[in-house]
Amino acid sequence: MFEIKPYPEFSWSLSRHKALMECPRKYAFEYYISHNGWLRDSTILAKDAYRFKKMTNLEILFGSAVHDLILSVIGNYLNTGFIPPEAELIQRLRGTMNSAFKDSTLRADLWRERPNHFQMLHEIYFNGELPRDKVDEIQKRLSVSMGNFLTSKTFTDVRAMKEMQFVEAERFRFMFINGVKIFIVMDFLYRDMKEGKWIIVDWKTGKESFEDRHQLALYALYLKRVLKVKNIEEIVIRNEYLLTGTHKTYQLTETDLEKVHELFGMSVVQMQRYLEDIIANQPLNINLFPKTNTIKKCDRCNYKELCEMY
Repeated sequence: MFEIKPYPEFSWSLSRHKALMECPRKYAFEYYISHNGWLRDSTILAKDAYRFKKMTNLEILFGSAVHDLILSVIGNYLNTGFIPPEAELIQRLRGTMNSAFKDSTLRADLWRERPNHFQMLHEIYFNGELPRDKVDEIQKRLSVSMGNFLTSKTFTDVRAMKEMQFVEAERFRFMFINGVKIFIVMDFLYRDMKEGKWIIVDWKTGKESFEDRHQLALYALYLKRVLKVKNIEEIVIRNEYLLTGTHKTYQLTETDLEKVHELFGMSVVQMQRYLEDIIANQPLNINLFPKTNTIKKCDRCNYKELCEMY
C-alpha cells in the first residue's frame, strides 16, 4: 500500500546539488514544497509547486524525447533485429513535440488539473508563444539527430554484436554512500568483452560543451561500487553528439573519483543546513531559503510565478 509521508526521502544527485547552487529558493520548491502536490487534499502551494515542477521547455522536451526513442529503438533491435527507417523516427519525434505544443495551447486547463498526464511548455506558459529562433533550432536538431544516431559509433557497435554484454537498459540508477541514496542517470551501458572495457554512453542532443567531470566520475563510481568493476582503466565514457554526428571518449582517474566523493560530502552538509529535522528530512520555512541574486536565472525558472507570490 502506498504510504503518504509528510516529507520526501533525502537523496542526492548532481542535478540536485546544482539546483541548490543555482538558487536555494528554487531548490526548496523542487525538492520540498512540491512534495505530495499530486494528492487531492494537499495544500494549494504544494499543488502549484508540483505543477510547475512538471513543466518543461523545448530543449528539455526534445532531449527527453530523443533519449526515450533511442532506448526504445535499441531495446527493440536487441529483441527483434528490426531497425525503423530514419524518416519514421523523425516522424515519431515530431509527433512528441507536436503533442506537447497542443497540450500547452489547447489543454492548459487539463494540465492544471493533471500535470502528470499533460505537458506545458515554459515558453508558452510565460510568453504565450514559442520563440522563432528556438523553433528553428529544434527543427535543425530534429532533421539530423536520428540519422546521426543510426550511424553513431555506439549503434554501429550494437548492430555488430561482437563479443558484447549488454546491461539492462535502465536510465535511473542509484547507489548508497554513507547511507545516502545517490541517483545517477545513465543512458546506455554495455561491456566490450574483447577489449575488456565497460562503455558508458551519453547521448547529447545539444552543442558540445565543457564536460562536467563530476558527472563522469559518478558514472565510474557506480560501476565500481555496484557492478564491482575493479579497475577504473576498464571504464570508458563516450559522449555521442547527435547534432554533429561525432563522439568523444573520456578515461577517468582515481583522483576524479576522490573529487566527486569530496563534492558529495560537502554538498550533503550544505543541504542539511536547510533542514529543521535531518532524520525526518523536514525543511526549514521557505523564507529561510534565499533567492538568487542573479536575476537572469529567474527568466528561465519554472517557479518564478510562485517566487513572486511567496
